[in-house]
Amino acid sequence: MAVSIITKEDLHEFKTELLEEIKSLFHIKTSEQKLWLRSSEVKALLKISSGTLQNLRINGTLRYSKVGGTIYYNYQDIEKLFNEK
Repeated sequence: MAVSIITKEDLHEFKTELLEEIKSLFHIKTSEQKLWLRSSEVKALLKISSGTLQNLRINGTLRYSKVGGTIYYNYQDIEKLFNEK
């Protein structure tokens, strides 16, 4: 039975590789993604409630456009928000 010791450097390297993998998957999804998303799509993507989405609009964290009675969000703005948090 072999024992392996994991160092902080190993964990840091793993974290870096994992983040790169996630970023590459996210960029692949971006090319297939619509440019404008409705509120329901944004809530599902960010896994947030209607109230949280409204707060993001009110405090200016997430820009939006209103066409008729429907609110649309630019996917690139959501991507920026995701990368910042």
